[in-house]
Amino acid sequence: MSNAPEPVDAYIAIGANLGDRLQSMRHALAALRKIQGVEVRAASSVYDTAPVGPPDQPRYLNAAVAVRTTLGPRQLLDALLTVERDLGRERGTTRWTARTIDLDLILHGECRVDDGDLRVPHPRFRERAFVLLPLAEIAPFARDPETGERVESLLRACPGRSDAVRIGPLEVS
Repeated sequence: MSNAPEPVDAYIAIGANLGDRLQSMRHALAALRKIQGVEVRAASSVYDTAPVGPPDQPRYLNAAVAVRTTLGPRQLLDALLTVERDLGRERGTTRWTARTIDLDLILHGECRVDDGDLRVPHPRFRERAFVLLPLAEIAPFARDPETGERVESLLRACPGRSDAVRIGPLEVS
């Protein structure tokens, strides 16, 4: 009998709107591959999208990554924050500002957590086409543990898809 945690599917949104956005996202993906207890299963295309928040910031590049992990939600979030710091992200107190890299834990199996800085599923993912569009590409049948709705269904109901422009793969083959 093993005490090892059962692996679960988790989904991470990757975004950037400062510097070499695509290169930063590719570095983040490479860093995710090095995290013990995380296996990258798929990466979506990259989409160019309008920013949310202050209008005077550059457009974003966004993608999603599917992982299989034995890390719990808090452990995975801590690993994502470490990757952001290692790639030069400085978190301030202002929300929705320009950033070199942004990694958000969107879904972690059927888990539901509301604990300060950790909320799973991500509290606003259902209303953000820039998250749902790449997520639907790699996990259309993944379900929101709160509503039971599939990602593909959430995307169809989400406004703002027409602004996104697919620019190519996140991974270089």
